[in-house]
Amino acid sequence: MKDYQFRGQETLPGSDPSIGRRFSWGNNQWNSKTVLLHGLKNDPAKYGASKGVYVGKKHLWFRKHMKLIAIMIGLMGFILLIDSLMMSIFDFRNLQHHLAQRKSSELKEEDRGAYIYEEKSPVQMYDRLLNLASSALAEKEFKQESSRFLEEPYQQAPAWKPCADRKVATNLGKFDQNNGYILISANGGLNQQRVAICNAVAVASLLNATLVLPRFLYSNVWKDPSQFGDIYQEEYFMSMLKDEINIVKELPPHLRSLDIEALGSLITDADIVKEAKPIDYIRNVLPLLLQNGVVHFLGYGNRLGFDPLPSKLQKLRCKCNFHALKFVPKIQIIGSLLVRRIRKYDAAQRMLDKQLLGNFMPNNPSNKHDAPRGPSKYLALHMRFEADMVAYSLCEFGGGENERKDLQAYRETHFPLLIERLKNSSPISPTELRKLGRCPLTPEEAALVLAGIGFKRGTYIYLAGSHIYGGESMMHPFTSLYPNLVTKESLLTPDELAPFRNFSSQLAALDFIACATADVFAITDSGSQLSSLVSGFRTYYGGGHAPTLRPNKKRLAAILSENSTIGWNSFEDRVKKMIEEGERVRVRGFGRSIYRQPRCPECMCKEAP
Repeated sequence: MKDYQFRGQETLPGSDPSIGRRFSWGNNQWNSKTVLLHGLKNDPAKYGASKGVYVGKKHLWFRKHMKLIAIMIGLMGFILLIDSLMMSIFDFRNLQHHLAQRKSSELKEEDRGAYIYEEKSPVQMYDRLLNLASSALAEKEFKQESSRFLEEPYQQAPAWKPCADRKVATNLGKFDQNNGYILISANGGLNQQRVAICNAVAVASLLNATLVLPRFLYSNVWKDPSQFGDIYQEEYFMSMLKDEINIVKELPPHLRSLDIEALGSLITDADIVKEAKPIDYIRNVLPLLLQNGVVHFLGYGNRLGFDPLPSKLQKLRCKCNFHALKFVPKIQIIGSLLVRRIRKYDAAQRMLDKQLLGNFMPNNPSNKHDAPRGPSKYLALHMRFEADMVAYSLCEFGGGENERKDLQAYRETHFPLLIERLKNSSPISPTELRKLGRCPLTPEEAALVLAGIGFKRGTYIYLAGSHIYGGESMMHPFTSLYPNLVTKESLLTPDELAPFRNFSSQLAALDFIACATADVFAITDSGSQLSSLVSGFRTYYGGGHAPTLRPNKKRLAAILSENSTIGWNSFEDRVKKMIEEGERVRVRGFGRSIYRQPRCPECMCKEAP
């Protein structure tokens, strides 16, 4: 990706405007002399007679204006010196930024880099709306009003309090008889693994089994060898859940040498349906557990439904997700550093900070001078616009033929099964896919949404992930409206990020922290696990003061389709209504994820007003 740079020459590409200003006066003087001499040369007599006179006058003129000439030469030299110094400063800043970006690019696999960082010209799909947004933001810059989306609109939200960790008389408890051991090998990234862990805890309780500390599969996509203890505090996890289930770090010696696959105790996704019910585990898994004393869920993930499920198991899943899984100090320390730099100085602890950062977030502002101002508010944005998601969507994003070839090449390399499926079907056109709301939101569309709901140009924005397909060409429309954009790579030094290099799940944990502790969290894809888990965390610990903004992609596509005619006031009204309707969810509905929507009796307690 081409680094973001300071640009002072965009009006005259390839030239330095200051050079034209420096020499324009000199050029006019020489031009006038050239015309005079040209006229004299046409008359040889006049030219010969006047040549000596001209030379004499020339010397006289130089002696008379020597002081002025010296001043002008000195002034030009001073301007050149200042110009050189300014260029050196800009070059130094760009070099620093380039080095940081180069370090961060090493955190992803090399084959994706060719698609993400290829230098291209800026891509804009909604020029007219961008111009309207820019004008609107300029008008609002000095107004005191703030976006009403800084708070949750649900007035009863503060009445819901976290309580999944409370001990009650009707708690599940543990049976005296242990039916065997459960191994799980979770796949995916950080957030998929988190769901798998808490589902496994519920299944272990359901089957009255001992859970062996979960393992994480190595993925050719994520390329992260991290295990449970590299991300979460093992002892804390085991201690927090000790009253509900038994958890051990390893199988007992007499089971370690068993060939679990040969025994028939290896269970894959093909053996357990997605969103399985408790009865599926009792019928298909419990007999194997009782027979062999151990079962191994290989590639375990989203294999336990949310309803119908006993409320006590739901409560246990909530306790696991919101209380038992604490990041290790290594992640908490850098996460705390990241949050403090986003807010620009230390801030008083909130419940979200304490739960995610433990004892590594200071209680009081470190600078008394800054204390009355309070923490700097910021918006965290999870923009799902990575190369794999963009390519898989089969949509188009304004990049023309080069973009189509680029994404097709990516699909052929990374999604061969998709290519085969497309050969035997009639694909939906990119235009129709966009109308149906199936296309990832571009950075340009995300910026227009933020402008439409009233966030000012100076809003401080943390971008989670930061590996955006198309690089600067795609980000240019966003940064033109919102220049205060930061990432973990820009806020942390290469030395601070070095321990996390080649550990994508640990890097994702830093994004999780920065997004969960933000004043506002905005997402562009509601199907993302990170977005779901972060929004659930904010609901659980936010006390009604941690809103999450979710655009409806289908409705937004309909609004943006009127780009050539819609007025800005109409655009604002429709986008605000869209976001408000996305926030109407009050409590968890039947079948909804308890990780994303924990506001329900199984997870939280509603206090009387």
